[in-house]
Amino acid sequence: MNRPLNHWFTRFVQNTGSFRNCTCTHMFVYADLPDLAVGLILLALSLLALCTCLILIVKLLNSMLKGQVAVIIKKVLNTDFPFPFAWVTGYLAMLVGAGMTFIVQSSSVFTSAITPLVGIGVISLERAYPLTLGSNIGTTTTAILAALASPGETLANSLQVSLCHFFFNISGILLWYPIPFTRIPIRLAKALGNCTAKYRWFAALYLILIFLLFPLAVLGLSIAGWQVLVGVGVPVLVLAIFVIVVNIMQKHCPRFLPSFLRSWDFLPTPLHSLKPWDRVVTASMTFCRTRCCCCCCKTRSHHNAMATLLLIKIAF
Repeated sequence: MNRPLNHWFTRFVQNTGSFRNCTCTHMFVYADLPDLAVGLILLALSLLALCTCLILIVKLLNSMLKGQVAVIIKKVLNTDFPFPFAWVTGYLAMLVGAGMTFIVQSSSVFTSAITPLVGIGVISLERAYPLTLGSNIGTTTTAILAALASPGETLANSLQVSLCHFFFNISGILLWYPIPFTRIPIRLAKALGNCTAKYRWFAALYLILIFLLFPLAVLGLSIAGWQVLVGVGVPVLVLAIFVIVVNIMQKHCPRFLPSFLRSWDFLPTPLHSLKPWDRVVTASMTFCRTRCCCCCCKTRSHHNAMATLLLIKIAF
């Protein structure tokens, strides 16, 4: 129906076989707005309410879990089983994360709840890692339950899609958790968290690059054709692998590298350091505060908490 929601519409009453006029009673019933505008307004309000609730949850937990309570919770949550069953602790944490996510039906709420606990040191990053992996399993139950409620003719297809989601997350756990050496997301999260603690704007840059610009670039290249995708993607991938290998060798075995590759100092400073970019961002923010009358608030953050948030995005 293309007519606005505040117009009268006709509903068929099956038990009488007649028609009767009804009116919508939503909050925009008397507003002269099209359906698209009403939908966008409701979307903005729902996102605002969601973000407000998440922020309040974080602040509430941060204010409550202090002092002796934090010490007790820290001792309980971060304690491993005695040898030789210490390895079971991580998998039990996964089950806890999956169960809590199943209860609240939202991995975002669960991870947002444990983030301040990591930030104040109640939960270690190593313990938060299996909890977040478990939450990624728990969030698949929503799709499975929705698939089970599908009609008989679409039940098979619905279950296939939901189980694909489930086994995809299971494969991620098998890839990045069972062997301690493969728990690379923890090390990456610590590095990104430390960088964010030093340069606060890096978190926004990371999110924009990884979740907006990079997917758009890959989509554009794929639309242009596989030849363009391979022609551009392969050199970029080779360059990224080369940089990673050189960084590892610079840290562990620099003697095997040529003298000019033992550091990145031969490159222009903006290509191997964030300090020049930080000066630009700082100058821009200062200009906004002094000339544009923008109220730029500084928020306190902990690098381990930010590492946990980045960890979730890296792991899956």
